Amino acid sequence: MSKYPVLKNAPIVEAVLDIRVELPEDVTLATLEPFCNSIKERFPGKKERVSFKAGFELSQVGHKVATSNVPCGYILNSLNNDKVVQARLDGFTFSKLKPYETWGALRSEARELWEHYFQITNPVKVIRIALRYINRIEIPLSMNDFKEYISTTPEIAPKLPQALSHFFMQLCIPKPDIGAEAIITETMGSPTETQRLPLIFDIDVFKITAYVGNKLEMWDEFEKLRAFKNDIFFNSITKKTEEMFK
Repeated sequence: MSKYPVLKNAPIVEAVLDIRVELPEDVTLATLEPFCNSIKERFPGKKERVSFKAGFELSQVGHKVATSNVPCGYILNSLNNDKVVQARLDGFTFSKLKPYETWGALRSEARELWEHYFQITNPVKVIRIALRYINRIEIPLSMNDFKEYISTTPEIAPKLPQALSHFFMQLCIPKPDIGAEAIITETMGSPTETQRLPLIFDIDVFKITAYVGNKLEMWDEFEKLRAFKNDIFFNSITKKTEEMFK
């Protein structure tokens, strides 16, 4: 059981479970089609995902930059657009958009879809696993200090003006005991019509792996990543913020 409370109105706008893989050389976009077809009743929206590539071409008369958009997989949307599956040549991603349900529901559906992806693509190995939770915390504009709501904030030198019109802050925090790392990103949006300031609190926890085959232990590692994510979230927000989402 989690040591943290369940927030009935959690500020999560997107929760992402990502598995990066190394696929056999003969796997192509056509290989992914059966996966897309097997879930098309649940995820009827389909479009190609492309990756942008750039490089230099050198010649005797100089050089030029060559760019291209290369198809690398498919993005599949659910009927009401609150769930997204990515089946790519470098991995699998499952996203749950607002409203967030529970970790158990996210994990179960992601695992079921991953099993389909694995059976069809037969990855050589899993090279990276990650969980990413993007939170939107709307803070009253009448606040005196960000620290009333969140403990990790930018610090301004005392002799400088203390007002902030915008900020973007990113921290990378390793957790050696589980071999993981977190990228924490904070920024602020434009004030809403209800005089609230959106704080985007983005927690991306990941682990570099080398699983060969469909290892059950991978899901134990996801549990550790989730616990790390929860430690970051609940130790970063204040009790005042926590009460907003109960």
